[in-house]
This record gives sequence, C-alpha cells and structure tokens, in this order.
Amino acid sequence: MQRFGLALTMATAVTVAPLAAQNQAPITATDAPRFTPLPPPSLNFYGSPGLLDMPSAEMMPDGQFATSYSWFGDQGRFNLSFQALPWLSASFRYNSIKTNGAQIGGFDTYYDRGFDLRARLWREGRWRPEVTMGLQDFAGTGIYAAEYFVATKHFDTPALGGSPRSGKLKISAGLGWGRLGSHGAIGTTGVRPSFVPGDTGGQLSYDQWFRGDFAPFGGIEWQANDRWGFKAEYSSDAYVIETGAPNVFERESSFNFGAEYQATPRTRLGAYYLYGSEFGFTAQIQLNPYHPTIPMVVSAPLPIVPRSDWAKLPEDWNGDWAQSRDSRLALRDQLEPLLAKDGLILESLEVDSSRAEVRFRNSRYRSDAQAVGRAARAMSRVLPASVEIFRMVPVRSGMALSVTEIRRADLEALEFDANAVDALLAVTAFTGATPRPDAALLSEQLYPAFSASISPYASPSYFDPDRPFRLDVGVDFSASYAPAPGWIVASTLRQRIWGNVKNGRASNSVLPHVRTDQVKYAEYGTTLENLYVGRSWKLSRDLYARSSLGYFESMYGGVSGEVLWKPVASPLALGIEANYVVQRDYDQRLSFLDYKTFTGHASAYYELRGGYLMQLDAGRYLAGDYGGTFSLDRTFANGWKVGGFFTLTDVSAEEFGEGSFDKGFRFQIPVGWLLGKPSRNSFGTTIRPVQRDGGQRVHVPGRLYGQIREAHRVSLVDQRARIWE
Repeated sequence: MQRFGLALTMATAVTVAPLAAQNQAPITATDAPRFTPLPPPSLNFYGSPGLLDMPSAEMMPDGQFATSYSWFGDQGRFNLSFQALPWLSASFRYNSIKTNGAQIGGFDTYYDRGFDLRARLWREGRWRPEVTMGLQDFAGTGIYAAEYFVATKHFDTPALGGSPRSGKLKISAGLGWGRLGSHGAIGTTGVRPSFVPGDTGGQLSYDQWFRGDFAPFGGIEWQANDRWGFKAEYSSDAYVIETGAPNVFERESSFNFGAEYQATPRTRLGAYYLYGSEFGFTAQIQLNPYHPTIPMVVSAPLPIVPRSDWAKLPEDWNGDWAQSRDSRLALRDQLEPLLAKDGLILESLEVDSSRAEVRFRNSRYRSDAQAVGRAARAMSRVLPASVEIFRMVPVRSGMALSVTEIRRADLEALEFDANAVDALLAVTAFTGATPRPDAALLSEQLYPAFSASISPYASPSYFDPDRPFRLDVGVDFSASYAPAPGWIVASTLRQRIWGNVKNGRASNSVLPHVRTDQVKYAEYGTTLENLYVGRSWKLSRDLYARSSLGYFESMYGGVSGEVLWKPVASPLALGIEANYVVQRDYDQRLSFLDYKTFTGHASAYYELRGGYLMQLDAGRYLAGDYGGTFSLDRTFANGWKVGGFFTLTDVSAEEFGEGSFDKGFRFQIPVGWLLGKPSRNSFGTTIRPVQRDGGQRVHVPGRLYGQIREAHRVSLVDQRARIWE
C-alpha cells in the first residue's frame, strides 16, 4: 500500500501540472538577457529556494533546472531540482554524513537519497506574502523528513555600491514538522514515527506528515545588488541524530549567517557560519531551457519569390512541362542542392502540373516545423508557376511520418504578414502519409549508404555506498550501413580508456541479476556494444512497425518486434512490443550466458498540453516480473526534456531490496542549446536512486514513438512559428 501511495503521489504531482500550465505564455530564448541583474531565487542547503538550512516560499522560474552542492559539519548534500510548473517543484538529493566512529545504520559514512516536493499555495500580493507547502525527504529513508508551511514577502531597498537597480529584502517565516520541528517546538499534532537507521526506504511515509511537534523558523535575505546577497536565519532543526552519538558537529546556536556571490548568470557561490560552530559553503548552477548559454545562430532562410514577380506571361503558367520526364528530373536535380544547403536530404519528388510532394530527411533542425518551412521555401524557388499545392513529407528511418499541405499562394501572401504564424496555420492541412507514389522520382545517391563516427563516451554508476560516483570513459567507434529505405545494419565497438565502475559492489539481489551485475560487465576494456539489423516501415497510414535482430546493448541480444498506432492528428498513440532476449556474456563479445527470457509491453502514449508527454507501459519485465511503468516528461521546443518515472510490479518491496521499487528521473539537453548552432543531437542521462533488478526493460535501438511524434500535428502546431524561420 505504501508503494502504491508513493506512486500515486508522484503521479498526482506530475499529472495535475499540465492542467495548470495550459494558459502559461511561453518564454522565448530572445527574452533572456546576457546577465540577469537580479538572479533567480538563491537555494538553501537542500537545493530548494530558501535561506541557509531553512526554506523560503519562493519558486524558481518556470522550467528551471538547478544543481547544487553544499557542505558543513562533515555533511555533504548534492541536489538536483526542477521547476516543473510555476507553482510546483521537485528535488532529488544525495547526501553523506561522516559519523566520526559512531556509526549510523552500520556505516562510518552514512549515504542517503531523498525526494522533496514543493507546491505554492498562493502568489505574493501587494500586502499578502507568497505561501508554499513543502514535503522534504518524503520518499527516502526519512533521515531528513520534514513538512512545512512558509511565507515570504519582498521589499525594495537601496542598492549597495551605487547599482542602478534597487536591492531586495526578503523576509521568510514558517512552521515546520519533523526535522524542522525538532528545536523550539511550540505545539504538537500527534505522535510521529522516529527515523530507523538501515531502513531500505523508498516508501511513502504519509503516516507521519504534519504529525509530531511543530516549531517556528524564519530569516531574512538582502539581495544588495546584482552580485551580492546576505542571509541570516533562525533554524528549527535540532540535528538530533548528528549531534548525538555520531557527534558530527556541536550545535551551539540556532542562528546561521551567510554571504553569496552571483559569479555568472547561472552560477552562485556562498560561504556561511552555522549553528555557532561550523563553516560551510555552497555552489549552485541554475539552467533554464528558455535561456540558452549562447544565442542560437541560424542561417537565414531562402526568401519566397512571389510568382507575380517573374511569371508575367500566360505561357509561364502552362502545365504542359509535367508531361516530360526529363523536365521533372531536372526539377529534382535543382531542388536537391537547395535542400542540402539547409541540412535537408531529398528522398523523392513527385510532381505534376498543379501539385508537388517532396519527401526529405531532416538532419539539422530540432524542429520539424522549421524543416518543413525550409523545404517549402526551396520548392517555391524551383517549381514552375503552375504548381500550386506543396506537400512536405518528413522521412525518418525510411518511414514517411506526416504530410503538411500548404497552398503556394498562401506562402507568397503571408510571408511578411504581421499575423503570418496563425494565418498560415489556419490554411494548412496535416494528414497521414501514404506509401511513396510509384511516380515519385527518387534521389539517385541515397542508397546504399554507409556512415562511420568516432566519439567519446562516459558511463556513470551512481550511489555505491563505498564510492557514490563511479565513472568509465573511453571512445566509441560506430558504423552503420543502410542498403535500402528503412533498413539498417549498425554496430559500435567500445574502448574503455579509464574507469572504476568495475570496483563497485557485487549484487546482493535475490531476483535474477538482469541489471545488477554491471560490475562484471565493466571488467573488460574492449567490447562490442551492439551489432544489429533493423527494419522500420509503415503498415498503413497510421500504423508503423519495427523489427530488430542482434546484440541490442551491452547486456542483451535477441529478436524484437514492435507495432505502433499513431494518427497524425491524435495526441494518443498505442503500441505493443515483444522481445525474446538472451543475456550476453560479461566480456561482451559474441557469446551468451544461460539466462533467457521473453519480455514485452503494451504501451499508451498521450501528449498533454504544455509540452507534457505521458506514457503507461504494462507487461513482463526482464526478471520475469509483471507490472506497469508510469512516466511523465516535460519537453521544450528547443529539445530540452526533463521527466520522471516509477514502476510497480508483483515483486514485493522485500524481494526488490533497497528502494522498494524502481523509480528515477531523466533529463536531456540539446547540443544546439549549448553551442548556439542547429543540431538534432543531445546528451543526457537517467538517474535511479538505486539500480535493482525488478521492473527492468531491455534497451532496443530504434523504438518508434520518439521518432514519429516530433513530426506529427501536436508538435508541428506547437512550433508553428518555426515554419517561418
């Protein structure tokens, strides 16, 4: 029941979020100044907006992603926070406590993971303070568990050092339970269960929320100018565990003081004196998808030349040219280099006297709407005046994904219109793509195609109690061969240059070791990461298919098949996948171990408004357990993606082990956001509080939904302004 309760809480937090975001106006990258004069709210030692150890009621800007590290009194806290909505934020924390010989839970250095959730109850008004409710460490072992209500009010003050902007004084006050109710309590709301060292954690402790003693806390922060801030607070955390037998530090005062310096628009440093006996520091980095590190530089699109400027005579509008194959081939050969300049690869051209369909691959732009617009502009400069209907068809993995149909006259009339974005959308049609017409003229140099690359890789391993972060780094040598549309033969050889993942702890799982033997897989320096044959194709207008055979990933090989139903105009997609896999030998060459299993899932995908993607998978996992996975991701037009997931199966919390059930979060950052140049590449990772064997899936390359969704109606409409860029 507790596992279901935690899952329900996480689901509620991420599911109600899109409903409140529907009316939020998007912020564009051009709105971002080069330096933020008054930076976003500073973070406390728990990675949330706050003072030093205590929280404030502030929220970070919508979409903000923050990472911070804080240390004092032999305690370190690494925090990741995400502002999922203007009124809702979530944090993950990994902390360490050196116990100076007196163990906590049997460890000389106690490591712990925890999740926080904060929700703003109401905004600040002229006289009314901003008020926030918080749940701290609500899904870990509970060593930092606390609940609180806090209010914050801002006041303008004279700025320090003659800054042209005024300073800001922030006053915060609140009531806390749990850790935040352990010193100076003024009342109680019942009996609160105590922290139990060595607990596997991961379950929802709703039976202790807002129970036990409660105590006041508060403080002030003065943002003196663009760079400097000063803080003072009264703490209601008695640090009962740390100041007890472990004697981590001496708590001699309830007052804490600190100074912080905004080194860059994204980096903030702080130094503090805490509890009358300790010095501490923090380093904070905050990133926002709406504010790129470097402004995006994109080559200007080709201008549209209205036919009225060059088609002056009646014969210029004659469509007799369409009867000549040589004329149509000449148009294809003229169009191909124009598309190539914009990073678009021509697959085929099908044209008659009044209509043209161009199928192309988008190798450059994160936005398929931008690629569609570039293709339409190129068509307007090449095709004869009689061609009125333009049909642009993005192609990926040999599959035609959608058709965007626009009248040429509308393009010509609206290019410089003040309301061009919505006006063009009103006269644009989005439909499903049919198989390529027999009359289409194929590009002659596409197939067979061979490509190769050399790239660095980093393979992290998290949260080993002996060493919380381990890492392997090296080089990947990748090659692929496409003999025909939809077919691919691909492989990656991996050479580790340095790493210590192999020195991690051995698995203690009672389930089949489907994921927890990563230490054994990390012992070998030269490995075959994958080697597979895949095919993707369309069964009908709305039905897609994929099949794969080979070594899919470092741990598994086998055979996989997938079918996906995804209409172009529907936010809903349904899929089914089946895999028969065999566990690969630890040396990751060509041999296998004895473990074989059938695994598969039925999946439902739904695009919520505000850029949220919801997914539900149900089926059989690698360890033979049955259950379901719920995930929710927030996506941004520039390619940022942040989300979380949890999996509940018929494996009990005791069988699963530490963490009770599989859960985690993931993020993806586009390369173009960092470099300021268009790119479809990105990097990211998935972080689990603990890697166990329950609820695990095989990693199959080329899964369908992620390839298809970006070129369908919801994404194209959301990014409709890009069609003019």
